[in-house]
Amino acid sequence: MLASVVVSVSAASRGKVRALVSLSRRLSTNQPDSPEGTHHPPPESPSPLPDGAPVEVRSQRRRKDPSDCSVLLFPGQGSQFVGMGRGLLKYPNVKEMFTVAQKILGYDLLSLCLEGPEEELMKTVHCQPAVFVSSLAAVEKLYQENPKAIETCVAAAGFSVGEFAALVFSGSINFAEALYAVKVRAEAMQKASELVPSGMLTVMGRPQAQYKYACLQAREHCKSLGIEEPVCSVANYLFPDCRVIAGHQEALDFLQQNSRHLQFRTKPLPVSGAFHSELMRKATEPLREVLRQVEVRRPEINVYSNVDGKRYMNGNHVRRQLVKQLVSPVKWEQILHEIYERTQGEKFPHTYEVGPGKQLGATLRRCNGKAFRSYTHVDVTAYED
Repeated sequence: MLASVVVSVSAASRGKVRALVSLSRRLSTNQPDSPEGTHHPPPESPSPLPDGAPVEVRSQRRRKDPSDCSVLLFPGQGSQFVGMGRGLLKYPNVKEMFTVAQKILGYDLLSLCLEGPEEELMKTVHCQPAVFVSSLAAVEKLYQENPKAIETCVAAAGFSVGEFAALVFSGSINFAEALYAVKVRAEAMQKASELVPSGMLTVMGRPQAQYKYACLQAREHCKSLGIEEPVCSVANYLFPDCRVIAGHQEALDFLQQNSRHLQFRTKPLPVSGAFHSELMRKATEPLREVLRQVEVRRPEINVYSNVDGKRYMNGNHVRRQLVKQLVSPVKWEQILHEIYERTQGEKFPHTYEVGPGKQLGATLRRCNGKAFRSYTHVDVTAYED
């Protein structure tokens, strides 16, 4: 049960980690008892929140110049690498985060991130927690180096498992409970991926490429091989004319063999299963069950759902969409349009990709070159003192 696992984490450690985002990412707001327009930066050393403490009441905010605001993007599985986290323990809260992670996960996540072995880090059960914790460690790095980026953040989004980090950052879920949910999610996805040979394939095509028709042809091919209820569908919308397709391995083989006729190029992804497709259906119930036990609040800033690209409205909405995300395509291109769409001449916010890799920056550049001009990558390594 979730309660017995999370309770095993000491109250002091949980308090420090819970304070990680909800206090160190304090937005510039007008507090009820403060003069109009008073700026309230995060405290230098936020005191731990006691278990069960309510989230601060949101206040009315003045409309801000977009160029004075920031957006945080959190990467997903596939961005991990051996060595991430090196040098980050010098930042506040990071050591406590990895200590809590070891108690919840049952293994030394920091050592796995720093030293590998690579084949272990690449496993779904390990890389999802690793990317989640490392990305939030990068938030601490960003706060120490550029506190204004945190104080002025108005929106966040995360790719697949990165959505959990975005929700922690927004104050919607506390760190320890979100990490346990990520653990359950990763284990369930790993088990589902072992049921049948499956995978994912990046496809880049011409504007006239018909991805859904190609998937239909691949499913028909699978039926001719005797596969019942074959799966082949778009799993990620990355940027114009680029998709990731997931499904039975035989379907992906068909797409690769017929790529020229189908008018797109293909590249297999180094993942263990057909994520964000119907082949993950058996992973939904374990995640749904753990999310029933987690306190989920309305995010304090705009956080966008992978399922439909829209903002989360309340805690129950978050729970429903996180489960649905497992069997639905990640609509990342749509999320970027939702965040960065604006009238001509209106300025763009500063964008920070917090976590391993620069894949989200690459998709932003393809979707909105003007927004990309204000993009910065916050790496998950730092010089060691």
